[in-house]
Parts: sequence; structure tokens; C-alpha cells
Amino acid sequence: MIQKVLSNGKVPVKIWTSDIESEALSQLELLAQLPFIFKHIAVMPDVHYGKGSTVGTVFATKDVVIPSTVGVDIGCGMAAVKTPYHVDQLTGKLEQLRKYIENSVPVGFASHKDDSLVAGPYYNELFEEFRDIIPDEIKGLEMKAASQLGTLGGGNHFIEITAEADGTVWIMLHSGSRNIGKMIAEIFIKKAQVMMDTWKITVPHRDLSYLPISSREGMEYVLAMAWAQKYAQANRELMLSLVKKELAYVVEGRRYCESLFEVNCHHNYMSLENHFGQNVYVTRKGAIRARNGDYGIIPGSMGTRSFIVMGLGNADSFMSASHGAGRKMSRSMARKTFTVEDVRTQTIGVECRKDSDVIDEIPGAYKDIDTVMENEKDLVTPIHTLKQLISVKG
Repeated sequence: MIQKVLSNGKVPVKIWTSDIESEALSQLELLAQLPFIFKHIAVMPDVHYGKGSTVGTVFATKDVVIPSTVGVDIGCGMAAVKTPYHVDQLTGKLEQLRKYIENSVPVGFASHKDDSLVAGPYYNELFEEFRDIIPDEIKGLEMKAASQLGTLGGGNHFIEITAEADGTVWIMLHSGSRNIGKMIAEIFIKKAQVMMDTWKITVPHRDLSYLPISSREGMEYVLAMAWAQKYAQANRELMLSLVKKELAYVVEGRRYCESLFEVNCHHNYMSLENHFGQNVYVTRKGAIRARNGDYGIIPGSMGTRSFIVMGLGNADSFMSASHGAGRKMSRSMARKTFTVEDVRTQTIGVECRKDSDVIDEIPGAYKDIDTVMENEKDLVTPIHTLKQLISVKG
């Protein structure tokens, strides 16, 4: 439920939590000063300060786009699949499965070496669009983009094997548009800033530089961003297929795993939608779409719980919900606050890395997922609750 409303901008800011730090509030107040924000700004219960824009923010515009509010990981999101396997079939095999997944799906800056992974009509169509749509400055990155399709990346990206209370095994993963999405975003963020300088337009913060959709740059961004969102979705689909093969091999000695139910949703993106009777461009930075009946994924931190949810179509939230637990401290603060021993303690029962490189992803650096879910009971209904068994971090 809405717990706080900021009213000192040109539009109200409706916030679904009372747990919000001052830096995030300052960012939201700046965004609310823009004259073209439609109706109001909706802020999800996992809100926290973010680069370019507050994470957990949803807002709409009619005639302009703000590239930095989508961010540099265009199309970042979640995918999950329900498998026919039971947790008992993984007894004594979790470490083996984790290593197989790590060998199959490149993480960090790594790429695939085998081009055959992205062969076929779907991927051919994706990269035909790339040649038509992507700015000339990065057309030379086509091969790199192809080799990174089906790779995890770094930061808070992850692959998890999870289980429901009845023992049903699920695969869940979090990733986006990799380096090519970052390059697209950076090009258009710069173009927006140049446009503000050229036309001597003052914005509350340089990160809020915008592009009129009617301009050449604005339309190019809309098209390039839509392509990056397709790439991100394909990236998650390919990773799911790779992990399913490894899971099936460990359980049954074969390379095929049936999918009983799948969800694949963005949480860093923009789309043209109808709200309050008008067609508007909705930007979701760290939020999922939650129309009535929409399926979505809201993950908890490593070692806690995650949820498959169904949207309730709340109009005030622009039919949106949170994208996860949300950080309660920065990565640098987490590294200063916690130790490797804390990681081991907070991830008991989860097969995962427990070293100094993952301290910034410790559960204690995130908000309590149950509190987040309680604060958005009017936005989504949980339909599956999942507990982590394996976590592979980027």
C-alpha cells in the first residue's frame, strides 16, 4: 500500500514503503520537477538509490524519453522455469551441478567460444535487426554481442536452482543485455546531454537529460532500446536452455529437460502502454509489469526466498511491482561491514561461492524480502514460493 507521498514537485511521488534512504528521496524529488512527467511517479517497496535514476521507480511520459532512467542494462530482468524434477533427485549432487552450470554459462566478462549456440532463424532475425537499427558507432560489436548471448555477466546477476515446499525444482536466473546494451545506453545518454547543451535546456540533474521522441535521436533510441530488450530476453532464454541441459544430465544422464511453466520478464525497460486512458511511454527502473493476470518474478537475496507472482493491475503503480528485495546498503559499504565468515553464516544450506568476491551480495546487504512482499499486497499475489538450493553469481 502507498505509505508516503511527496508533494513538493510538479507531480506527486507515491511510495509503497516507509523504508527509503535520503539519497533516493533526493533523486525522486529531482525527477518530480520535470514538467513532462505524466500523472505521478510510483515508487516500489524495494526502492534504493541508483546510478542515473532511483531503482524501484516507475513513471510515464508522452513526448520524451530519458535514457539514463532506463539505465545501462537495458532489458535486465528475470527468467524462471518449473521442471519435472524433485529436490530428492539432487541429493548429494548440488556441488556437481553448480560446477556444471559454471562451466556451461560464462560469467563476468567471459563470452561463448562456440558460434553454433546462436545459430537458427530466431537469432538470425535478431542480428538482421541489429544491422538495421543499431547506431553506426557500435555496429562493429555485432560478433561480440553474438558471443555474449547466453552469458550471465557480473554484479548482482545470478543463476539459481530453487525448490518449492513440495520439492518441485525450478531454475531461476537474472541477467540483461550485456555489453551491447550498455554501449547503446551510453551513446544515447550522451546524445541527450549534448541536446540539452545545444538547445540550452536546463534540467534538475544532468542524468535527467532527455530526447524528444519526435527527434531523430529520440526515435533512434526507442528502436535501439527495443532491440536491446529483445536481446536481453533471448539471452535469458538461451541460458535457461543451457542450465536445463546440465540439470537433466545430473539427474537423468540426458540433455533434455521438459519445461512445465516459464516466465521471462524485464525489470529495466520502457514500453508504450495505455494508462488513465492515454498512450504513454512507461519507464520501469527496477520494477516489473504487473497487469491483472501478468506473471512476474520477485527474487530475494542469496539464501532467502523468491516468488513467482501474479499481477493485480493496480492503476496507481502503473500496473507495476518490485523487482526484488532491493539493496539497503551500497556494495562498498557491504564490503566494509561484512566478512567471509558472515557470508558463510548467512548462506547456510545454499550451494554457492562463499569467498571475498561475493561479500557485496551477502543477504545482509539487502532489504527483507518478506517485508517488501507485505508492502505490495495490493500490487501482486505470490503463487509460488521458492527457496534457493544453488546460487551461481556473476
